[in-house]
Amino acid sequence: MSKKEWRLRVLASRRASSALTREDESLKLCHAAAETVRGASAVAAYIPVGSEPGSLDMLDALRLRSPVVLVPVAREPGPLQWAEYTGRENLKAASYGLSEPTGPLLPPARVATCDVVFVPALAVDRRGVRLGRGAGFYDRTLELVAPGIPVVAVVRDSELVDELPEEPHDRRASHALTPSGGLIALNRE
Repeated sequence: MSKKEWRLRVLASRRASSALTREDESLKLCHAAAETVRGASAVAAYIPVGSEPGSLDMLDALRLRSPVVLVPVAREPGPLQWAEYTGRENLKAASYGLSEPTGPLLPPARVATCDVVFVPALAVDRRGVRLGRGAGFYDRTLELVAPGIPVVAVVRDSELVDELPEEPHDRRASHALTPSGGLIALNRE
């Protein structure tokens, strides 16, 4: 299957899932994410949109475990900028249908100071190949993450698959976070 076909398949599956299922999955991801960052001084995460796995509750749980939680700010194509997540009351509507913090913008390189980086994905395979939405923001951003830092693709259970198509510019995840499996190490070979 091509990346386009995978995207259509996953998005259709997400749209077909019930609100109750998404709520249950989000609760499980919230607990698993909080356990993953125990002792971290800074983490990067994202603000879920639509049927993306995760929730603002997950970000709030991360804030209880780490003094700094950064979320992306998408502007021009290139590496993502960052802002500190200080609570849902400090979010505003942004480009691309996203939400972002109202605080100051931080440079793309700020992600290099994080102990764990959570990234959205439509799917991830057991080798760590991550399928995004196709704009390349995260591929350019993940180049800045320090070697050895966990890059965690947050997906539904069915979105952890055996193999996805890969292109030379794709940056792999080291782990998947799923509602039923929690944190799963991926073989990056």
